[in-house]
Amino acid sequence: MSATRVFVARLAGCAVFDPAGDRVGKVRDVLVVYRKSDPPRVVGLIVEIPGKRRVFVSIGRVTSIGGGQIITTGLINLRRFEQRGGEVRVIAEMLGRKVVFNDGSGEATIEDVAIQEKEPGEWEVDQLFVRRPKGASPFSKGQSAYVTWREVRELNASGEAQSAEQLIATYSELKPADLANTLLDLPVQRRQEVAEELSDDRLADVLEEMPESDQVEILSGLGDDRAADVLDHMQPDDAADLIAQLPEERGEHLLELMEPEEADDVRFLLSYGPDTAGGLMTTEPIIVSADATVAEGLALIRRHDLPPALGAAVCVTLPPYEPPTGRFLGVVHFQRMLRYPPHERLGTLIDQGLEPVRADTSAAEVSRILASYDLVSVPVVDEKHRLVGVVTIDDVLDYLLPDDWRSHPDDETDVGRRAAARSQLTTGSIPIPNGRRAGDGTR
Repeated sequence: MSATRVFVARLAGCAVFDPAGDRVGKVRDVLVVYRKSDPPRVVGLIVEIPGKRRVFVSIGRVTSIGGGQIITTGLINLRRFEQRGGEVRVIAEMLGRKVVFNDGSGEATIEDVAIQEKEPGEWEVDQLFVRRPKGASPFSKGQSAYVTWREVRELNASGEAQSAEQLIATYSELKPADLANTLLDLPVQRRQEVAEELSDDRLADVLEEMPESDQVEILSGLGDDRAADVLDHMQPDDAADLIAQLPEERGEHLLELMEPEEADDVRFLLSYGPDTAGGLMTTEPIIVSADATVAEGLALIRRHDLPPALGAAVCVTLPPYEPPTGRFLGVVHFQRMLRYPPHERLGTLIDQGLEPVRADTSAAEVSRILASYDLVSVPVVDEKHRLVGVVTIDDVLDYLLPDDWRSHPDDETDVGRRAAARSQLTTGSIPIPNGRRAGDGTR
C-alpha cells in the first residue's frame, strides 16, 4: 500500500475502483475521529456510487491511494451513509476551521488536510495546510504554512460561524444536483453556513435540486432581502413551487421584495393549479417573430445558461413577445433549423403537426402528449390562443416521480415504481404529489 502523503481536498471526485479495475464510484469526503492526544484517525471514505447514493467505505478496505484514484478490496456495504457521533468529515467540516498556534504566533485557517498511512490499513491526519490572516495591504492573501496537528489547536469562538469559503472552493466544479446532495449530507448548522456563503445564482441553482422541505428550511434561515435575491435567480416555476410552501404572509412579503418582472411571473404561475399545464410550465421559452431567421434562432438557443429542454425549439408568435404574447403561431425545432440556410425565415418552418395545450389541461394529458409524440417540450396557450409558457419533460418528470425519488431507493423498488408510473400514465390516474421533490439519508 502506498505510504505517500495525500491531501484530502485533492481526493474529492477521485475515482474508486475494485481489484478488477471496474469503477465503483467517486470520493466525496474523508471521515476521521478525534483522539485525546494523537492526531485524528482516518476511519474511512464517503463514496458516491451510481444512483448518487453515498456509502461508507472503511479505510481498512482501501488497498491503494494515489495517482488520482483509489483501489479497494471490492467489498462495499451499499447501505446509505449516516454520520455517527464523534465522526468528522474533513472537507465538509474541518476545512475552513480556525486554529491557533501553540507557540503563540497567532491564528490561521485550515485550507487542506494531509493524511498518511502509519501502519498497514492505519491512516491518520499528518499535516495541515493553513493560511494566516491577511496583512494590512488589500492585495495581501495571507501567509500559508504546513504544520503538524500538534503545533496547533482548533479555535471555536462562541457564536462565531465557521468559515465555509474553503468548502465552497473545493466543491466549485460540482453540478448543482451534486452540490445539493452534498449540502443535504451536512449537519444543519454547517449547511446553513455554506448556503450563506454561496452566491445568489449558485444557491438558486442548488435550491432547485433540493426537496421542497429543505428549500424552505434554507430559505427560512436567510434574511428577507437575501431570500428575495435568490428567488429572483431561480426559474419562475421553481420559485413558485417554493413560495407556495411558505406561510402566505412571508410568501407575499418576499414577492414584494423581488424584482417586479420576476415577481409577476411567479404570481402568474401561482394562479394555476399544481396539476395543470399552467402549474407545470415555465414562462421563459425562446420566443421569436415569424420574420426571424434561422441564424437568429440558432443564436438564441446557443445561450450557455439555457436549459437543454428549452433550447430544443423556439416559439413563433405575433407581438408582443413576452408571455402572454400575441397569437401563438407554432414552434420550430432546432433540428429543423439545422437543415435550412441561415437566411430562411422561421415562419416558413413551423411544425404544423404540433398542437399547443391549454393552460387548464391536466398534467396527465400533458404527460401523454409528450410521451406519444416523443417531445421534450409542449407550448401552453390561454383561451385567446396566446402563448403563456411551455411545459418541459423535466417538469413532467418532477410531477410523475414519487415524492421520495431523490432518496434513491433499491433497484427492486424502482422497478415497481416505474411500472406503477407507466400504469398511471396509461390510465390517467396520476396522483397529485404533496411536493415534487423529497429526499433523506440513512446509513
